[in-house]
Amino acid sequence: MLRTVSSRTLSTSTPQVKKIAVLPGDGIGPEVMDEALKALRATENLFGHTFETSTHQIGGAAWDDHQSHFPESTRAACNASDAVLFGSVGGPVDQQEHPKWKDAEKNSILGLRNTFNLAVNIRPAKVFPMLAHLSPLRQDIIKGGVDVVIIRELVGGIYFGEHKTAADGQSAYDVLSYTVEQIERPLKFGFETAMLRDKKLTVVDKANVLDSSRLWRQVANEMASNYPEVKLDFMYIDNACMQIVKAPCDFDVIVTENMFGDILSDTASVLPGSLGLCPSASLGQNATNLHLYEPSGGSAPDLEGKGVANPIAQILSVAMMLRFSFQMEVEASLIESAVEKVLGDGLRTMDILDYEGVTPSSTSEMGDAIVKMMHTVHKA
Repeated sequence: MLRTVSSRTLSTSTPQVKKIAVLPGDGIGPEVMDEALKALRATENLFGHTFETSTHQIGGAAWDDHQSHFPESTRAACNASDAVLFGSVGGPVDQQEHPKWKDAEKNSILGLRNTFNLAVNIRPAKVFPMLAHLSPLRQDIIKGGVDVVIIRELVGGIYFGEHKTAADGQSAYDVLSYTVEQIERPLKFGFETAMLRDKKLTVVDKANVLDSSRLWRQVANEMASNYPEVKLDFMYIDNACMQIVKAPCDFDVIVTENMFGDILSDTASVLPGSLGLCPSASLGQNATNLHLYEPSGGSAPDLEGKGVANPIAQILSVAMMLRFSFQMEVEASLIESAVEKVLGDGLRTMDILDYEGVTPSSTSEMGDAIVKMMHTVHKA
């Protein structure tokens, strides 16, 4: 079971009615989303909750009907929901200049982040013991157990600063800036998460060069007095990228700014052996606290329609949704336990196939097995 990260309030299993906007997107998105919704329905049946889901278009899937990657109807549906369950967007590499696919990811994902101020991104990177041999790292490096949570500030920094190229094309600049308020949000979540785990927090920056990083350090040190049990340390981004590969077991919770978080979370995502095992959450800092949940991988258009995609990341994203949006800790833990037990029983999709002579499970077979295991574990 994935170690719990901060959900502010833990679950009571009181039946609840919640509205969820489902955005399957492109490529394998609809296929893995189908399996995630099976797990959601199983949760509904086992615990007596009611989840009202509505499906809406985004990315290339929205273009033909709306001439937009993030249409107003989808925006309104998300705004009227308690959570957003997102699949993936993007099309074939050789069609990236087609209007349907050009900037589809940027328009969809950044549009969602901007609209709902999805300011705190959570990316767990866990090496499952039964799949440790699939990690690209040597076994002696990961034998201590890799279970890292990377918390990334998501709506500030250089990605949202001013970008300008000179008219003659001979120079360009990009502005990186942060306010104390922007920094406090992910740091607060990081400290709270560390308190529920191993009480160790690493802030990744480039304070030997950047004033913005020095401000991150200042804010972190000021906040640390509120969390005396948490061991706080700092690491430069270049060293952090090296250490996450060289000694990943040394990390517990990492907090960092937007661009560094992008780099570091993508680096860590290869540790489990497949992106199909990596969920994520983006927590909104808005009036309704709308949060979004999605797998860390992409739309993989080359796999579309073949029934071979791994649905685990999308299913684990449902678990994160239950935990963070609905405070259903028991329900979230059940899904995570079922995933681990199914993997422990040897079921494998194509991306995590680790032995010869066995036919890999299809997308739907993996989803069905996890749902069946949810019922088995719940009865026990």
